[in-house]
Amino acid sequence: MDIILINSGDMPIYQQIISQIKNQIMNGTLSAGDALPSMRTLAAQLKISIITTKRAYEELEREGFIESFTGRGCFVKHQNSDFLREESVRQTEELIQKACEKAKMCGLTLDEMKEILELSFNNDEN
Repeated sequence: MDIILINSGDMPIYQQIISQIKNQIMNGTLSAGDALPSMRTLAAQLKISIITTKRAYEELEREGFIESFTGRGCFVKHQNSDFLREESVRQTEELIQKACEKAKMCGLTLDEMKEILELSFNNDEN
């Protein structure tokens, strides 16, 4: 499991871990039943506090991405397709919201944004 941390960014380290593990689950790099490194192992590999990895794993479990078993460790939880789709939609909405905020700062109109979105959306079809 590859996790790359950026110390100079605005996102806290535990959120970077959460985001990257979620993405690896959603894109199929990590599959249901795959074991995650222990909290201590991950903390040692990333050279961070075990408290940080604990916080990330607890949040991932709370959100339904992983499950932990006493004495066995943490594993990727079986996901149904509706759950994964809902998470993807939520992430898409978040990105669109950020794009809209940037567009407003640049003075773009809604029609211009719609055109950009349509061109971007249909870009893969060309």
